[in-house]
Amino acid sequence: MKKQLFTPIALIAGAIGLMLMASCQKNYQAPVVNRSSGLIQTAAFTNAPAIALSSSSGDTIFAVNVCRRGLLADTVAFASLPDTIGKYLTANYAGYTFKAAFKIQNAAATVQGYVVAIKFNNNPVALEFNASGIFTSVLEQRQGPDLYNGPGWHPGGRFGDRDGQHPDSVALSTLPAAITGYFTSNYPKDTLQHAFVNRDTSYLVISKDTGIYATVLTKAGKLVNRTEIYPHVISQTKLTQAQLPAAISTYLTTTYPGFVFENAVEVKLNGSAKAYIVIIEDNTTKYIVGFDANGNFVKAHTIR
Repeated sequence: MKKQLFTPIALIAGAIGLMLMASCQKNYQAPVVNRSSGLIQTAAFTNAPAIALSSSSGDTIFAVNVCRRGLLADTVAFASLPDTIGKYLTANYAGYTFKAAFKIQNAAATVQGYVVAIKFNNNPVALEFNASGIFTSVLEQRQGPDLYNGPGWHPGGRFGDRDGQHPDSVALSTLPAAITGYFTSNYPKDTLQHAFVNRDTSYLVISKDTGIYATVLTKAGKLVNRTEIYPHVISQTKLTQAQLPAAISTYLTTTYPGFVFENAVEVKLNGSAKAYIVIIEDNTTKYIVGFDANGNFVKAHTIR
């Protein structure tokens, strides 16, 4: 296929699997159940307005910075969302499961934007859209104990890779034989360049032939998906995060607030940059983000 603590409260939420603050004010109050909507509502925590996403890891996972102070959030049916949101989800999160959606309003009940929670690849994802339904950012997630203090993660936690140590990067020489054998049989002209192991034990392999490809395979060598990232290979230069153009760094920080940098390459022709390709992980989901020669965003691929 070619083309990515509060436990009792969470259980009360039942089918919606989601808790939402009725207000984005930063004043703490105990969680309460809105009996008319069936929605669990809670006030903001000390350092970040948040919605709580259901999780199988034991601790509730929160999406933070949902809306600005003074704005209100209320549930909205998927059918009532702008069409652009559904189209975006289908194009960028193939096979997703819709969980819940919220409209963000001001005191005059004017919609300022939307937050949509989905399940993708068995992981929660919370996305922010503007009032027209245009995607703006992937909301950062934190585990319950990390809402209050510190960098938003703790060693060994779900988001422990935010320490920048890249625990999911693997040497090409350590790839399972079933995976290297898959490339030998199906894409013999591919040159393998980078590899990562995902939380579900599948592998993401970046390779090049006439183009640059991202291929996801199970540990047993079964293809999950293969995506062409860039159509023409000229020459490539590997970049560190610090070497990325300022425009790219700004875009990534704004659009993927909790992202972890993995790898980046500059694609060149006759010594001049033609494009930049950046591999990141954001809240356990991997993205490959493409930019033009000036560092302007072109396209993002949700890989796993």
